[in-house]
Amino acid sequence: MQKGSLIRSSRRQGPDVWEYRWREAYSGRTRKHRRIVIGTLNTFKDESAALKAITALRKDININDRRMRTKPLTFSELVEHYRQKELAADNEWKTLSTRVTYEGYLRKWIVPRWGATNLNAIRTVEVELWLRTLPLARASRAKIRNLMSALFNHARRYDFIERNPITLVRQSAKRRTIPEVLLPSEINRLAHSLRHRERTLVLLAAGTGLRMSELFGLKWQDVDFAAKQVSVLRSIVKQSVGPCKTEASQKPVPLDARLVRTLRAWRRTARFRQPTDWIFASPVRQGKFPFWGQALLRHYIRPAAVKVGITKRIGWHTFRHSYSTLLKASGADIKVTQELLRHASTRVTLDTYTQAVTPAKRAAQTAVVRQFFPNAKTA
Repeated sequence: MQKGSLIRSSRRQGPDVWEYRWREAYSGRTRKHRRIVIGTLNTFKDESAALKAITALRKDININDRRMRTKPLTFSELVEHYRQKELAADNEWKTLSTRVTYEGYLRKWIVPRWGATNLNAIRTVEVELWLRTLPLARASRAKIRNLMSALFNHARRYDFIERNPITLVRQSAKRRTIPEVLLPSEINRLAHSLRHRERTLVLLAAGTGLRMSELFGLKWQDVDFAAKQVSVLRSIVKQSVGPCKTEASQKPVPLDARLVRTLRAWRRTARFRQPTDWIFASPVRQGKFPFWGQALLRHYIRPAAVKVGITKRIGWHTFRHSYSTLLKASGADIKVTQELLRHASTRVTLDTYTQAVTPAKRAAQTAVVRQFFPNAKTA
């Protein structure tokens, strides 16, 4: 059984890092030297802290050793193994927003309760009862349950354990309250009370249903003014550019003629208007990054909503919910709605509908956007 070696390495920039090195069997005869960065000195203050993080990795590289098979693994050690294999920054399987969300659930809820427990000692009923005690929304509890299930599946994949006790854990994700939805009149009042930049943002969000990460990830070169559509090619989370949420999210989004005029007007007044510039570039960062969406929401959009008598709690996803609701109210076909929202649907009922044609998608969107401009002429 090899234990490998843990060393402290310095970098040209940033704090020192802990590296774990070992030899891995290659082609059945030779051994190849491997290494992996465990974390920085800020994450693991001393060698003993870093050693705890590599317990599962040692078990992984000695998976065929009988002595390692008989040694129980704690949930905390499994989490560290999962972090190294699945949540690393260079892992293309998980987006930044997913990694941040998972880390939050692990750090705040899962590890404090189950970290010291051996994997074989975790029982289905205990997890189910624990989830019921958490002061969180049902959807958040369901995400925690699904993350724990993913961790146990990860353990099964590496032969750390033979069963997944979370499979039978019951946890509903049904909402207790209905999400806030803005009426067309409220969107109209809000838009007219905002400055040019925020007005453009609100109309684009409410008229396309783009997610916040997609909205602020747009560049001028993504907009095809002639074809009246915008390509969603990237998302931005915490000022880090990454891929879209799903493959379906990358489909072109139609732009009603009124939204095209709104974007043209904003481009004429925007400081950064070159094709490679962000549509909502921040002058504070010299246009290298877009604005922080939550900052604009907190300092400009929500206060303006209060001034015009809108008491609903508004978030960027409120506009997406409103768009979806208004599409339904306008009589849009369910498949058209699915494609306009760019959902990767798993429901068989949605998949049985025929592919929506572009004219139908554009007509459905126009029926919604028209309500924001009650006095405007149709283009």
